[in-house]
Formats: sequence, C-alpha cells, structure tokens
Amino acid sequence: MKSHDLPTTPGMYQLQLKPLDKTPKYKQIVQSVIMDIERGVLKNGDHLPSISELSVEHYLARDTVEKAYRELRERGFITSVQGKGYYVQASDTSKLKILLVFNKLSSYKKIIYYAFLETLGDRATVDLQIHHYNVNLFQEIIEKNLGKYNYYVVMPHFALNSDKVQSRAVLNTIPSQELVLLDKDIPELTHDCLRVFQDFDKDIFNALESSEDLLEKYSRLVLVLPSDANHPEELPWGFRSFCLMRNKEFSVVENAMNEVVQAGTAYVVIRETDLVELVKKIRQTSYLLGREVGIISFNETPLKELLNMTVITTDFEAMGKTAATLLLEKQRVKVKNPFYTIRRGSL
Repeated sequence: MKSHDLPTTPGMYQLQLKPLDKTPKYKQIVQSVIMDIERGVLKNGDHLPSISELSVEHYLARDTVEKAYRELRERGFITSVQGKGYYVQASDTSKLKILLVFNKLSSYKKIIYYAFLETLGDRATVDLQIHHYNVNLFQEIIEKNLGKYNYYVVMPHFALNSDKVQSRAVLNTIPSQELVLLDKDIPELTHDCLRVFQDFDKDIFNALESSEDLLEKYSRLVLVLPSDANHPEELPWGFRSFCLMRNKEFSVVENAMNEVVQAGTAYVVIRETDLVELVKKIRQTSYLLGREVGIISFNETPLKELLNMTVITTDFEAMGKTAATLLLEKQRVKVKNPFYTIRRGSL
C-alpha cells in the first residue's frame, strides 16, 4: 500500500465490544475487525482508530489494543504506516456471507437449499442452521450470529403454540436490509425486507378452485392435517373458505388412521404417511380412486408421479432461485412464489 493511496478523511470505526462476553477484550477487538472486513463494513485502505483513540473510547488499556493490532497485523488483516496509523489490508472480500435458518431439513427444503446455492454460485458462502420450530432456539441462533453475516435468510415457521411476539421481536433485531423471509410471510412484521413466500390460505383455495371441474363429483371434502406437525395455520382457512363457497360438506381430521372411506369423498392430504394409509384403505374397498373417491396430495415427488396422484405444490426450486437472485440484486420486495396443480388420475 502506497501512502498517497490512503484516505485523507477517515471516519471513526465503530468497534463492536460485548461487556458481558468472557472472551478477552483483545480477542474481541480482533474478532470485530475481521468480522467487519468479511461483511464489507471495513474495506481495503480504510483507516482504523489509533491505539489511543480506541483506548479512550472504550476504556481499554493501551496494552490490550496494541496486542489486538499486533495480532491483526501478523495475520495480514491490517497494516501500519509510520506517522499515519493503521489501515485495513483486506484480501478479496467480495463474497457475501449468508446464514440460512430453516425450520427443518426435509426433501422439499433441500430443493430450496440447493437451488439457492446454485444461483449464488461463487458469489457467497452459506452456512445452514435449523431452529426446529423452536422460538427460543431461533433466538439463540440469531443472538450468536448477529453481525457476522451480510444476510440472514429465515424460514419463520414456528410451533403453533409459540410466542409470536417473541419471534417477531427476534426478527426485528436483524437489520431490514439483511433480513430475507423465505417460504412464509409475516405481514405484521414492520421490516421492509426481501420476502419470497407461499400464501398458504389463498394458494390452497385457488388450487381447489382450479380443480372445481374434477371436484364436482364429490359432495364431501376432508383435509387430513396433522396437529403435531406445526403446519401453517392458514392452510385450513383456505380449505374451509372453498368448501363454504361451493357448498361442500367438509371436515378437518388429524390423520387417516380412523377414517372410514366413503364414496363421494375427496381427501386433501398433507403428510405422506396419511397418503399411504388412505391408498391402502381405498384398495380394501370396491371404490375406484379418481371416480368414487378422490385424493389431492401436497407437494410433488417422483413417487406421487408414479402413483398417478393429483398434486398441489409450490415451486420449491423457483423459491430458492428467486431468493438468491433478488438478494444478489439487493432488492427488498415481496414475491409470492408460484403455486400450481398437477392434474392426474387420483381426482
């Protein structure tokens, strides 16, 4: 670095120190500077506060700051210029650092994950953590990682009995320009952030309505919705709305185990174990699937294609690609992910 290339009016760098953290203060200084270089807050050639300035500003011993700057210099993150001070000597920091926080890692979530990674290519490094629908675990993940990444891509699916105020409060701690909501929108969240989501109640309503000609022969609809799987609470709203509007008898049951298959009934099935159970029950009767009894299954898989199952599904690959593309373009918009019906013989 040449001295005449150095900035002439440097701004004061805001060091991130945590008073309650048991990590030695000099290590916190080192971590703060490296983190901000990786996040792009500090760029190559940026002027750092002098040892005296940091000592006074943060009530630190000069030896502490000197030790931190010495380690940073030895590791190649900063350089010193006689009579000028300390400057960032960053390598290529163009890669974004992204933290993905999923509710679970199912086969469908893997499709989103790999589409997201493929679209980002070599422009970002991505870490993945799972909160398992647990708000407290989600809060712990965010608190430990806040400030370490350029973007936080979150699937905000939590247990139905979880504290919504708590989950929104945690999301609000993430700067809006760094937060991406994926798969589920939270309209009440005040953040002006990027959102790529399913509109669960409207999606199921529109999917059923698009299949109205096939559903006409069925007088009763049953939604098989497990109560223990933390599925979006909006799903039964759209289902009930369609049934009421079309004057269909309907019910919502937790599983297919106790279901007595009746002619004139069409089932909307969320979980694959219930799908298997229903197919077995239907095969034990004289009813023909797709004529006297119907099935609509959620989310496409190769097995459902082989079984000739009618499916309503979001485009998981499109969700991952769209989120990555808009993130790279630094857009903060709301995008409803495509949702469609695949008509097959089971209806």
